[in-house]
Amino acid sequence: MRFGFHISIGKGFRNVVEQATIRHCQTIQLFSRNPRGWNFGALDKCDILEFQAKVKKADISPIFVHMPYLPNIASQDKDLYRKSLASIITELERCEIIGTQFLIMHIGRRMESSEKQALVKVSKGINTSFRKVKNSVKLLLENTAGMGSEIGYKFSHIQTIFDQVENKDRLGVVLDTAHVFEAGYPIHTKEGLDKTLKEFDELVGLKRLYLLHLNDSKTDFKSRVDRHWHIGEGKIGLEGFKNIVNHPLLKHLPGIIETPRKDVKEDLKNIKVIQNLVKA
Repeated sequence: MRFGFHISIGKGFRNVVEQATIRHCQTIQLFSRNPRGWNFGALDKCDILEFQAKVKKADISPIFVHMPYLPNIASQDKDLYRKSLASIITELERCEIIGTQFLIMHIGRRMESSEKQALVKVSKGINTSFRKVKNSVKLLLENTAGMGSEIGYKFSHIQTIFDQVENKDRLGVVLDTAHVFEAGYPIHTKEGLDKTLKEFDELVGLKRLYLLHLNDSKTDFKSRVDRHWHIGEGKIGLEGFKNIVNHPLLKHLPGIIETPRKDVKEDLKNIKVIQNLVKA
């Protein structure tokens, strides 16, 4: 398993690899722009070319771009839906320019609608996005903890979206370990992990799983409360993560760590812990 972190582009794409190297990243995740706003500027061609050269030299791959926080194509609000759809379309285009193959999207929040209505809205939005942007970038749906009005906390929700999306070859999944656990899938035990993966394979398909977000949970099993915590220090625990990173159905996947951080020290601690769990 190749491990890495979400890396800031605050100082430009050209400085990403330096931050990634300090953290011993083999893979990385990043935003293509400010994740907390709707506005964005054009990508700097020279900045991107330098980034691409450094990534290649450092042998960092794959690279994942994460959608901003505000878009929600599960919403029935026409203005929010329109802006959210435009954001996905823009990010798919930006991924191609950056040279990344994967775009990660939170499935969304149903707000005042039913789960069924929200899932239909998400599927329609994905279909529209793929029709507008005909490149090879894969859109990865990230499962949720089910906090508030979130959808996507059940594998059956993800199955429903796949069933309604026309171009399934451009759609995939990223599983967040904290979210899975908090949503009620018992991945903290070996038997529970096997059972969870079996259900995911039956409903969605393990062939559609491209990435793991490796986060321990500060909240309890089935809490439906999303709180990431340091590897081995939360409710999933060291034994749980040892089973995850060495599982024959998962160990070929890249893993992005999204644990709390104040500075690089926390990241170095977490990557050391998880690397030490990998069996030779």
